[in-house]
Amino acid sequence: MFIDIHVHFRSIPGFSRGGKQAYATPEQLLERYAAIKVERAVVLPGVNPECSHTPQSNEEVLEVAKKHPLFIPFCNVDPRALTNSIRAPFHDIFSFYKDRGCKGIGEVCANLHFLDPLVQNMFKGAESAGLPLTFHIAPSIGNDYGLFDNVGLIQLETCLQRFPNLKFFGHSQAFWAEMAPLKHFSDRWGYPKYAIEEEGRLPKLMRKYDNLYGDLSAHSGCNALTRDRAYSIKFLNEFQDRLFFGTDICAPDTPTPLVDYLLELRNNAEISEAVFQKVARENAIRVLQL
Repeated sequence: MFIDIHVHFRSIPGFSRGGKQAYATPEQLLERYAAIKVERAVVLPGVNPECSHTPQSNEEVLEVAKKHPLFIPFCNVDPRALTNSIRAPFHDIFSFYKDRGCKGIGEVCANLHFLDPLVQNMFKGAESAGLPLTFHIAPSIGNDYGLFDNVGLIQLETCLQRFPNLKFFGHSQAFWAEMAPLKHFSDRWGYPKYAIEEEGRLPKLMRKYDNLYGDLSAHSGCNALTRDRAYSIKFLNEFQDRLFFGTDICAPDTPTPLVDYLLELRNNAEISEAVFQKVARENAIRVLQL
């Protein structure tokens, strides 16, 4: 029923957060997916030091995907890799992993500006390799993870213009908070609940640039829809071809409220079966050429 556009695992659980297992194992994910009817899932390797206690190899993800075909491998490389140079050959390494079955790049979590030359070089390599890219936006530089952008997603818009053939999959609080104009600067770190009385920068950018897609995973993506039910129905209808269901399961017990919300909208005929199917699975099949 669902294809999950965004999940993480570790083959051997070791590191914990607050005394709890930080990442599910592949086997634990398979159990979760059986319960919520997820048929396939995109696995995003954690490579950036800002969000990973130890970098995860692309090879680990490929090996697990070979064992469990439910998993769809993405590859990931830190933009500072390959000599920390603006001339690092990212096209070559992305093409290498594409040839081995990787369907995209990410989740990019380096805490650098979108317009940092190193990040721009990585985007150039991704575009030339023909792979989509999932990014996490951070609201600050330092004490955070994710690419930094200003309020209004100014740097992201420049990237959408510079790399028109690169499909950008947007994700995180600072991305989805821009569904409406921000009432408080702190909304970039959180999950604003106020109604969407005026459209924010995000829907305007999606309307203007057809290479911007929405990764609805995590509480940030679900909150973007549930904060204003009437607007979310309008948003799902308008951008039905560029939105992806996702969970962002990290810990084994990560909640998945988007499952119930989308099913409720469909069952109440608030969105059509066609829109539900596109967001739930068909867009992922089409865009990732599954």
